Amino acid sequence: MKNSVVIFSIFFVLVGCVSRPPDNPDNICKIFQEKRGWYKAAIRTEKRWKLPPYVLMSFVFQESSFKSNAKPDREELFGFIPWFRSSSAKGYSQALTSTWQDYKEETSNQFASRNNFSDSADFIGWYANKGFFNGFKKNDARALYLAYHEGYKGYSERTYRKKPWLIKVADRVQSRSVMYQKQYWGCAKDLKKKRFFIF
Repeated sequence: MKNSVVIFSIFFVLVGCVSRPPDNPDNICKIFQEKRGWYKAAIRTEKRWKLPPYVLMSFVFQESSFKSNAKPDREELFGFIPWFRSSSAKGYSQALTSTWQDYKEETSNQFASRNNFSDSADFIGWYANKGFFNGFKKNDARALYLAYHEGYKGYSERTYRKKPWLIKVADRVQSRSVMYQKQYWGCAKDLKKKRFFIF
């Protein structure tokens, strides 16, 4: 009985460590120093999909505030009764169920979970990479985010122009990406020296 309690306690501690948001979400260096697994995932994503870590992390911050179980708020019926959620978005990447399924099929990553940071990072890289073939710049977080939200077809049709609120959000994503980029350039070599990434 005691062994079972100990095992469950360790399990819940580990789960808490994995899913807990970083202590300083406004500093990418401190995030990666605290979350070594996230640094590894960001580097893998960059190598596979060419998406810079600072753009990736600006997306994750905007979509989920680094919360593994993030979901859209429930709508309210009659102004006070919790009702259905506005979409099927879920996890770090806030990927829709249908798009997530496309990702799993295209990458053969059938066991991918939206609550897993590494899988979510790979998903964002996969989606962004589609834009790189269409002339999107790798550090253009604003355009990439608009396409992430509206889809590449919607982006080409400029559907975002009818959504001033979305343009403001995309501007914030760009600003955070620039901030993260400056920070990252100052600590990237140190992160590698400390062997936060193991090949």
